[in-house]
Amino acid sequence: MRSFVLAIPLIFLLSVASLTRCTAFLPVFTTFRPTKCLPLSFYTRSSGPYGQGRNNGGRRGIPSKQRQWEEDPSEKDSEPNDKTNDESKNRGFLNEVTKFVNDPEFREDAKLYTISLVVALMIRFFVVEPRYIPSLSMYPTFDVGDQLAVEKVSKRVRPLQRKEIIVFHPPQMFKDMMSVTFGEDTANQKGKEALIKRIVAIEGDEVQVRGGKVLINGQVQVEPYTAEDAEYEFGPVKVPPGQVLVLGDNRNHSFDGHLWGFLPKENVIGRAVFTYWPPWRIGNGGMY
Repeated sequence: MRSFVLAIPLIFLLSVASLTRCTAFLPVFTTFRPTKCLPLSFYTRSSGPYGQGRNNGGRRGIPSKQRQWEEDPSEKDSEPNDKTNDESKNRGFLNEVTKFVNDPEFREDAKLYTISLVVALMIRFFVVEPRYIPSLSMYPTFDVGDQLAVEKVSKRVRPLQRKEIIVFHPPQMFKDMMSVTFGEDTANQKGKEALIKRIVAIEGDEVQVRGGKVLINGQVQVEPYTAEDAEYEFGPVKVPPGQVLVLGDNRNHSFDGHLWGFLPKENVIGRAVFTYWPPWRIGNGGMY
């Protein structure tokens, strides 16, 4: 693409050089013209400050410069026409653009750029996409401002597992609770934003939060990634088919499944795989 970038100012300069004409700078008043554009006959026909020489034609009171400009047919024919000049400029510019577009190097660069763009968009929409962390609901695993990669392929071939972090579209119950609590406008806005939480239970599990700990099928779960023990009670309930229960790692500061219920699997966008920004937080620590 270096050649493409460098060619832009080159086209401009070539166009200006090819379109510039002395006649383009003629003033409105015919009593003055740039010296370099005057015909040789002008200097041979006039003499004296007001053209009172032997070839002045006997017309008194009219400066010879103005009279010469009016009487010389060749100069009349060369008087620039604004419309014709503009058309000439346009044709010259279009010719330069056409020449540039037909250049083999430009075509090769354009082809490479187009292929790269298509591949990047396909990766973005079907394979992996970036996500930004806007809150502390997943602290300390993620901090505000962290950016992470979310892969979108494995959800189609591998079942969702406990302790995995997923990005998903909010379920309807989330939107209903937001509408009641914050109003319809806020609910519509927040309902379009993807959320990120951790799966604590999958379909068929009996889940309960008791004494600050999560129990799955009666077994206390070891969760070193949480900020603190939960200060609420939940369950016991059984996760319905085709759904999962998700909670934030910052258990007491997360609007998650213990409030709005279960998450349908079809709402899942993908799995979080690693943090890539900021540089000192690169990796996947705490994600699994």
